[in-house]
Amino acid sequence: MTLDDVLFPPIDPFARHLIEVGDGHVLHVEECGNPRGIPLVYLHGGPGNGFRPHNRRYYDPERYRIVLIDQRGSGRSTPHAEARANTTQHLVADTDAVRAHLGIDTWVVTGGSWGSFLALAYAQAFPARVRSLLMRGIFLGRDSEVAWWWTGTRHLFPDRWEALMGVLAEDERSAPLPAFHRRLTDPDPAIHLPAAVALRTWSAWTVQFRGRPDYVAGVADPVQALPISRLFVHYCVNRFFVPEGALLAGLGTITHIPAVIVQGRYDVVTPMRSAWDLHRAWPGSRLVIVNDANHSIDEPDMAAALIEAQGTMPG
Repeated sequence: MTLDDVLFPPIDPFARHLIEVGDGHVLHVEECGNPRGIPLVYLHGGPGNGFRPHNRRYYDPERYRIVLIDQRGSGRSTPHAEARANTTQHLVADTDAVRAHLGIDTWVVTGGSWGSFLALAYAQAFPARVRSLLMRGIFLGRDSEVAWWWTGTRHLFPDRWEALMGVLAEDERSAPLPAFHRRLTDPDPAIHLPAAVALRTWSAWTVQFRGRPDYVAGVADPVQALPISRLFVHYCVNRFFVPEGALLAGLGTITHIPAVIVQGRYDVVTPMRSAWDLHRAWPGSRLVIVNDANHSIDEPDMAAALIEAQGTMPG
């Protein structure tokens, strides 16, 4: 089974928007699918990743009016790779500003990895605007999750980790996060671009069940690597701009909302512990465990599970 066997056919947007959200930021937004369908917003991963054209294909174009947003500093939004005025609170407010701009009352909210974090934060801020939640690869922004990414995954990928550390001076390797943050916020491309490519290359090798050199080469392009690497470390050093455990503590405001959690059994980027903790704290949620999957949305079994889950979501 390939990804093309699973996804809906390719489609083009029926509308594109440039939406000013303040602080000099302009969001690139697309709509596709059925203009009269159930509104659905896709919140991409990262932070900083942007959405890709084939993300349109994960949702039934007959059923949904699909909205895709490049978050601040990401994708085709401008300014490119900008961390200024870029916090969780900004992105939550931006998401609702897009909803209002498009004249949408309520919508299905879906996202994976960082997108699952943002979906939960948005739902807790605007519960009356959320019809249902479909989330993948759960990330809750806890210190333990960040520590795992920066220290735990190296035990599974020591060869890739050694290549990543090659960008840093030897005396920086015991604390790689602040070292990468210094490099990625340096205005000199000769300093920030090698760090961005190295970090994105490392990340790309970890997300798939079976790493593919062509996939790694595609996402490690410097233009694509800079926003996700810079914004990822920006959010990490700022602890994702939320108190420890805040998303789990705030579940009481949204447990009435239908929710499906889809999680790869062998996800080494956002391990299943977080999905399990979220599910246990939200008795009405449904947890779908995908046995032959790591973290990537592009693994066929993960894509199939996400598409199947849509059939259980209320209209």
